Amino acid sequence: MANLLDYLDWRGDLTLRQSPFNEVDNLILAELSFVDFGGIVPPPGQGGGVPLNQAAEAFFARFPAGEKIDMGVLVPDAIPEMLRKMTAAPRFRDMKLNCFVDHLDVGKGEQFAALTIETGDGLLYLSFRGTDDTLAGWKEDFDLACMPEVPAQKKAVAYLREVARQYPRRKLRLGGHSKGGNLAVYAGVFCPAAVQRRIAAVWSNDGPGFHEDLLDLPQHRRLEERIFSIVPKSSVVGMLLEHEESYAVVDSDQLGFLQHDGFSWQVMGDHFVTLRQMTRQAHLSDLKLRNWVQGMSVEQRERFVDALFTVLSASGAVTLRDLQSDSFKAAGAMVKAMKDLDKETRDGLLAFMKLLFMSNFRMVLEGIQEGTEKKPGRKWGRKKTPEDDPPGR
Repeated sequence: MANLLDYLDWRGDLTLRQSPFNEVDNLILAELSFVDFGGIVPPPGQGGGVPLNQAAEAFFARFPAGEKIDMGVLVPDAIPEMLRKMTAAPRFRDMKLNCFVDHLDVGKGEQFAALTIETGDGLLYLSFRGTDDTLAGWKEDFDLACMPEVPAQKKAVAYLREVARQYPRRKLRLGGHSKGGNLAVYAGVFCPAAVQRRIAAVWSNDGPGFHEDLLDLPQHRRLEERIFSIVPKSSVVGMLLEHEESYAVVDSDQLGFLQHDGFSWQVMGDHFVTLRQMTRQAHLSDLKLRNWVQGMSVEQRERFVDALFTVLSASGAVTLRDLQSDSFKAAGAMVKAMKDLDKETRDGLLAFMKLLFMSNFRMVLEGIQEGTEKKPGRKWGRKKTPEDDPPGR
């Protein structure tokens, strides 16, 4: 089976005029916002964009030739290779990058980054970065279960409004991977009605959902037919909280939680290989996690999240890479921080870690068994975008 990198090799020579924008293009541009274009791509309101191939050249010039670019513990290391392939692909190399923002406040637990891409077919793609390597970013993910609105969501709405002003009358696509998918949907729902009418599609690539009351809002109902959710067959992140009923399930060559990596999603031609439904263990994990979250009051959830990240940052770590690079020191600090918690909170943390471990273990076993009984992928009732079904190749 093929992945995003193979897609760039096999179909990167086709321009959008020859083969219209599709769901695989969406994920590639969603992953692009993980690249640090600070000082290369201008922020909103500061002039024209930079062609992708020039931005890539400036980015790679920051690193010694041949040096492996460390994207962090959980951000895919394939992203720099993806960028190199995009610079050689007529489909992507002349796209213009603009309006890059990157905000991190460790003290407040805030992380937000976004990038706007002029795709060359008259539309823009606003790429919202998902959870990166920072503990602040991960804390904000957990805050989604506690708070009606997190700072990154507010920033996503403000970003969309600013880009819409800078590019009047342009049609818009919004998208992101992981938390970035959640931000794309949130921005699309809460932007002004005049901007919302310009939105052609919103892509949530294994992004967590929302509190149920958001799905009932008139702003969401106006947009829901243009929201396209894609999740891997053993999705955990993308099934958290409530989400739109219609979503596509894609095949992956990874097992368990590792299927969250978009580079593991299987591609055929100009679309993902889709399945009829998620795996049984993914459904069970989704149910258990939801029940666990819903069994706590909002105050308990907030206390749990604060305690979890107090433990994780006890060693002074700012990123997951910090935790990994000095694991002995980090482990000692975390054990001490755990001891300082009250019994109820400590028991809750241990129960949560056990739930995640067992869920992943069962999904991995299910994936190994499935691999010996592989069935061909099948399309199932997902909503289509107006841009679907481009000419085959």
